[in-house]
Amino acid sequence: MTSAPAWARHLPAGSDWARLDLLAGGSIPAVAARWGGAQPDRPAFGALSWGGLLERSEVAAGRLAGLGVRSGDRVLCSAAPSVDLVVAHLAALRMGAVVVPANTAYGRAELAHIIDDARPSLAIVDAPGRVAEVPTVGPDLAVGEARVPRLDALDAGDPALIGYTSGTTGRPKGALLTHGNLLAGARSVVVAWRWSSEDRLALALPLFHAHGLCVGVHGTLVAGASADVLARFDVDAVFDAVEAGATLVFGVPTMWSRLAASPRAGALRRARLCVSGSAPLDPALAARIRDMSGQDVLERYGMTETLMLASNPLEGERRPGTVGIALPGVTVRLAEDGEILVRGPAVFGGYRGLPTGPYFDADGFFRTGDVGSWDDDGYLRIVGRTKELIITGGFNVYPREVEEVLLAHPAVAEAAVVGLPSDEWGETVTAAVVARGTVDPAELVAWCRERLAPFKCPRTVRVVDALPRNAMGKVARDELRAAL
Repeated sequence: MTSAPAWARHLPAGSDWARLDLLAGGSIPAVAARWGGAQPDRPAFGALSWGGLLERSEVAAGRLAGLGVRSGDRVLCSAAPSVDLVVAHLAALRMGAVVVPANTAYGRAELAHIIDDARPSLAIVDAPGRVAEVPTVGPDLAVGEARVPRLDALDAGDPALIGYTSGTTGRPKGALLTHGNLLAGARSVVVAWRWSSEDRLALALPLFHAHGLCVGVHGTLVAGASADVLARFDVDAVFDAVEAGATLVFGVPTMWSRLAASPRAGALRRARLCVSGSAPLDPALAARIRDMSGQDVLERYGMTETLMLASNPLEGERRPGTVGIALPGVTVRLAEDGEILVRGPAVFGGYRGLPTGPYFDADGFFRTGDVGSWDDDGYLRIVGRTKELIITGGFNVYPREVEEVLLAHPAVAEAAVVGLPSDEWGETVTAAVVARGTVDPAELVAWCRERLAPFKCPRTVRVVDALPRNAMGKVARDELRAAL
């Protein structure tokens, strides 16, 4: 008899793990359509009911079709969180378009590569001036009515979303996710966290990020639940949502740090589940939240290419400093060098336009680039990264991109960027530069702010006499990090 996989520990006692079908329904739009038919009057997003969500997404799909979008076309989405954006996203998926989320902090220059690579036929943006290469429309799709195209006729293998994530060179790569990937990724956490139609999520995360979109929005759709969509993270707005009945709160460590600092932190006692992800949660911060609110924040682990990989258990011990156990359907193993390898129905098939060889091993496991270790009870701990990625406030920053901007300044001869530990941000972007003559660090920070999204800009620039280098001439980042 086949033994139960590690992820079976996430299931309720007595469950038959072999009968779990993460792909039941075929796609998130199809699952959402069934929920809408079964509970049309129940709340979905904001004040919008499930019946209203289906009706509005049908109208929105017609409007997208009227703007020239066809099944298989890419639609760039880069706007502040709103119910309108959720409707437009669902409409695009229902008609078979491929959604391309992009950070709202990106300017035209940073969007240029994504647009050139994905070739979207339409961009949904808050500010039309951000995109000049393709037609644009606002999240409300305020255009004339058009005939509704065929909806929800999707296979699990059909492309659904391209999430752009930078490689070690800083050049964005498009991770192509199918409808099956999205459904499996959402259902795995719905099952593990006992997410039900009775739950309401306080959603204060950006919808261009996998955490807010693929966990928050998609999880709500798969669970038949509801969500308060907040236009931005605001401490009091989150507490207002909890006091009004939200049972779930998702956040990144930066958000949890600010919530813990509020005199209203005790209100979190009313929530059923608080989840942290996108960056490591400092165990000291987790303890502070527990002391103030009684909430034992559940830490989980995922990435754009794989969606959710592992989670501390809902029932059982949640261990600070670990990301728990592989989620339902996910197989995790460690390579000889400790790199975390993963395989499962939510894992993407490859980057758009790039060979799969460098990113997958011979058994089809994706190489995450993270280094991990197991404890004696099978909990996974992330101990480092094979890449020089910096995660600040839940966002990824690649040193080379920032270094190139600094090196473009006439007063900078050499530059190296590292992440330094931060209780609030997880890591802070910190730069060391060797100057030509004299230079004001504040001037270099301002230089970066004019050329990079705010989260990529160094919070601190330090002028040094020389950068530590190894025998090959490469910057010894560990030495530099210790010196800073």
